[in-house]
Amino acid sequence: MAHGKDSKEKVVFVGDSRVKKANGYIVPPDYTAYPGKSEAFIPNFLLKEWMVGVVVLVGFLVLTIAEPAPLGYPANPSASIIPMPDWYFLFLYEYLKLPYASGDYVALGVIGVTGVAFTALLLAPFLDTGKERRFYRRPIASSLMLLSLAAIVYLTNTAWTHYVHELEATNQVPEHIQREEEAQEKRAQGLPTSNAIVTEEVAIVDKDDVAMETFKLAGCISCHAVDLKGASGPSLRGIGDTHDEAAILGIIKEGQGTMPPMYDNAIATGLTDQDVTELATWLAKQKAE
Repeated sequence: MAHGKDSKEKVVFVGDSRVKKANGYIVPPDYTAYPGKSEAFIPNFLLKEWMVGVVVLVGFLVLTIAEPAPLGYPANPSASIIPMPDWYFLFLYEYLKLPYASGDYVALGVIGVTGVAFTALLLAPFLDTGKERRFYRRPIASSLMLLSLAAIVYLTNTAWTHYVHELEATNQVPEHIQREEEAQEKRAQGLPTSNAIVTEEVAIVDKDDVAMETFKLAGCISCHAVDLKGASGPSLRGIGDTHDEAAILGIIKEGQGTMPPMYDNAIATGLTDQDVTELATWLAKQKAE
C-alpha cells in the first residue's frame, strides 16, 4: 500500500485471504446446479437426441409394416402420363422449371444457386454469432428463414397447380385415383383389392419318401435346392406334369441343356442303379395336382 506520490516509496499489495489461489485450470461448473437451464452435450443431450431418433425410427418401421407400399400398374412406355415427384420435392421440381434454372442456365440452376444456398446454410453458425436467441432480435437470420419458407410454399403450390391444369387439359386421371376407384369397385364386388398376382404353391409329393435322401446324396440339391424350388437350376416341383419317369431317368443319365449327366456322380457317392431309378420314380410323382 502506498501513501504518497514518491516513486521510491515501497509499494505493498495487501491480499485478501478469502480469495483462493487458482491452480491454472478452471473447473467447469456442475450443470446440475442449474436444473432445466443447461446440460452437458456429451453424453446427456446427445443421448436424449438419440433416444428421440430411435422412437421416430420405430414409428416409421411400424407404419411401413402396417401399410405396405401399393403395387402400381405395369410399366407402359406408350402410356401418356405426367411424371411428378413426391410432394416434398415439388418445390425443387418447380424451381428447375424456371427460366434461369433450366435450358441454357441449367448448370447455374442445379449447381450455382443450390451450391450458394447450401454453402450459406453451412456457414450460418459461423456468420450469425450473436448471443440473442429471440427471432425478432435477429432480423437477418429470421428474414432469410421466412423468405425460404415462403419460397418453398409458393413453389410447391405452383407446381401442384400446374399439374392439375395439365391433367384437365389432357383429360387424364392420375394413377393413384385410378387405383382407388378400382379398389372401391372390387371391394363392392367382394374381390381382393391387391394387384399382386397370387399363385398357389406346389407342394412336395411324398416328402418322407426314402428317395428324398437319395436326392440329397446325389448332389441334386446344389442346383435344385433342398425344397426342390430351384437354386441355380430350375424348380422340380410339379416336374411330373411335364416329364414321366423314363424322361427324368434319361435326363439324369444324359443331361439336358446346361445340366451335365449326373448318373456317374450319383454312383460315385455310393448310390446304386436301383436308387437312381427310385429317384426318377419319385420325381415323376411331383405333380401340381
